[in-house]
Amino acid sequence: MLKTFSITDIGKKRKLNQDYVYASEQQLGNLANVFIVADGMGGHNAGDYASKYTVETIVSEIAGSFEKDPVTILGKAIQTANEHIRQKSAEDAELKGMGTTVVAATLTGSYLQVANVGDSRLYVVNDKIKQITIDHSLVEEMIQMGGLDRASARKHPDRNIITRAIGACNTVDVDFFHVELKPEDIVLMCSDGLTNMLEDEEIRQILSGPKDIREKAEELVKAANNNGGSDNIAVILIEPFAEG
Repeated sequence: MLKTFSITDIGKKRKLNQDYVYASEQQLGNLANVFIVADGMGGHNAGDYASKYTVETIVSEIAGSFEKDPVTILGKAIQTANEHIRQKSAEDAELKGMGTTVVAATLTGSYLQVANVGDSRLYVVNDKIKQITIDHSLVEEMIQMGGLDRASARKHPDRNIITRAIGACNTVDVDFFHVELKPEDIVLMCSDGLTNMLEDEEIRQILSGPKDIREKAEELVKAANNNGGSDNIAVILIEPFAEG
């Protein structure tokens, strides 16, 4: 039985919540379910507009798609959202330069299809925690080249610089991941407002406890805020094979 819970929180330092989540356990178009996290960027209200408008566009495109393949459906929807954000940014001076990350997933049986742009993440958690997505960020590139370790990356002054975003270029390069899930797995989708505040192991410990899915999500947000809450926090938890 599929169980999910989603939550966003403004955090302790920001005046606006630029994170936006969408979670549907019900069929949308030809996808059995859809889960999306977006973390917007841009001055004034542009970041929260970018994340919300991007998610709404993706949802609308999925709902109207005649495609059957989840990767094709997600990919086309994200490309369309990118075009729309570019267009809005060009039309309205207050929205100029806005953008957003997006990580989207759909579950078919025990298989998870994931699409990612930016540094919002998807993890699979059981007795270990594994990051499935790869951040499109400056610090991740430095890690890959061997110039930075993961512990230092979390405190690096340039950790918020992302190398890919919805709205940044005329076309967007989307990464796709295909994951086979096991009965005890929990899927976590989140913005960097969570992962910059909590170590992976802290996240795993919270998710491995006996509490229900809602309490675990709320505990993640509380822990991130207790550690400083320097950014908005978005969390979607998915238990694909929860007991009734």
